[in-house]
Amino acid sequence: MGARGRGQRTQSRYSPCSATMASSGDETSSGSPGQAGTGTESPCPEPAVAGTAQLDSAEDFEVLEEDEDDLSELPPLEDMGRARGPLQEDSQSSEQGPGGAADDPQEWLDVLGSGLLKKKTLMPGQGVESRPRKGQEVTVRLRATLEDGSVVEENPRLTFTLGDCDVLQALDLCVQLMEMGETALIMSDAKYCYGAQGRSPDIPPNAALTLEVELLEAQDAPDLELLSGKEKIGLANRKRERGNFYYQQADYVLAINSYDIALKVISSSSKVDFTPDEEAELLDVKVKCLNNLAASQLKLDHYEAALKSCNLVLEHQPGNIKALFRKGKVLAQQGEYREAIPILKAALKLEPSNKTIHAELSKLVKKHADQKTVETEMYRKMLGNPGTGSAPVKCKDKLPWSIPWKWLFGATAIALGGVALSVVIAARN
Repeated sequence: MGARGRGQRTQSRYSPCSATMASSGDETSSGSPGQAGTGTESPCPEPAVAGTAQLDSAEDFEVLEEDEDDLSELPPLEDMGRARGPLQEDSQSSEQGPGGAADDPQEWLDVLGSGLLKKKTLMPGQGVESRPRKGQEVTVRLRATLEDGSVVEENPRLTFTLGDCDVLQALDLCVQLMEMGETALIMSDAKYCYGAQGRSPDIPPNAALTLEVELLEAQDAPDLELLSGKEKIGLANRKRERGNFYYQQADYVLAINSYDIALKVISSSSKVDFTPDEEAELLDVKVKCLNNLAASQLKLDHYEAALKSCNLVLEHQPGNIKALFRKGKVLAQQGEYREAIPILKAALKLEPSNKTIHAELSKLVKKHADQKTVETEMYRKMLGNPGTGSAPVKCKDKLPWSIPWKWLFGATAIALGGVALSVVIAARN
């Protein structure tokens, strides 16, 4: 628990995210090999700005695994545990605003301008200047309900780092607009809650939520440098698990953001001495984060960033099968079959029974052979397609050419002689 509070301040400094899943005060800073961001919007939309683009939840993705040892499905994300999801440890809020938006439209604030996230003040707070800032550790009272009024989350004191992607996006975005002591009603589309996946067993897929939130406290987060070894390990693990949750939701941008924050926590300087066991455990968490980061970057086709993440893992653990596999996969995606094949062979040597690596390696060998055939044909065309090129044929090719050149020389001499003769006759006349 002590880990939660500590380090939150630094976290938010590095992580520009203000949307997330529920949990209590996990914090950390972001920044590590390769940040997210291709065709998707930034990890967290700013209030009063267009909403974040939802990632294609239909895309299939690697199954997260509980332990690193099992690699049967191809290096899925490691140590997934059962990330329950946003508001998992901490609840979300609120009673549905039955018809509130329709009855008093002027009282609702359209947070993102899309109509998908609205906030209504039920009890005013202490003024605009009392609003919390990103990076601060905030505590709220939370109650979350479905459209039918059934309560799915209730938490009298939910603590998290504002803007660090620790809780539902709906909650993180709207708390930034609340005043100290304010009670507000938030109506959110599923996009900013649990999305197309939902949360079994109480929140169905694509379920909108109504959150009732009261802002209780806001304070600066403790310094990462002062965290003990256990606190730092616990904090980094919670961030990693948050990233695993987003990965399962196919929200790879937010997953990358959470892994980056975890890595920033691990690599932050410290004024506290750690035991050798704590150092070893921190390295283990770092390797897991980098492996999961590479998997997320691959999903977004960030090949250079994914390659960098894999190389960082291999610097610490040259025989890490997941890193070897993903590195081979990245090189294959870049068309570097010659480099990818020996890397996959090294991974297969470490785990000969892995069917996924077997299949990938077979596929690459075939692609490499096809590539060589295409290159050979291309070179032949560039050289004019000379044919078989055997020595006997070349000799035979020269014989027919020797006779035509002799005849051509003789014909030229006769022609010149005829011209000269005609000139002489003309001169005599």
